[in-house]
Amino acid sequence: MSDHRGSAWTLHRRDDGRVLADLVVTDGDFPWLNARVDQREGLAEVRPLFAEELRLLDAGDVGGEAWEHAYEAIRNAVTLRSPEGHEVPEFLLHIDGNEAWWRWSDEPFDGEHT
Repeated sequence: MSDHRGSAWTLHRRDDGRVLADLVVTDGDFPWLNARVDQREGLAEVRPLFAEELRLLDAGDVGGEAWEHAYEAIRNAVTLRSPEGHEVPEFLLHIDGNEAWWRWSDEPFDGEHT
């Protein structure tokens, strides 16, 4: 996925479309992309959602009810847009500090997350 390196994806608030962060791709290992998080105003408002999701993921609860609920909260709060500006219909995004990693699809995932 080196062809994505240097491209900037954007994270938006779902309710008002405000850009919360630029996710500048630094690396990738299909199907995942890794990026530097360039924070904008408002990202701090949703960081606790990502922290809780990662806490549950690290505890091995992926696929469990608590993790599903935590990730649903993220999806209800934000949208992800490709470098071309198109909203990605399905994605699994993790943010930890100034690092992000995600995968995306133009079709819904089949229930497998991590």
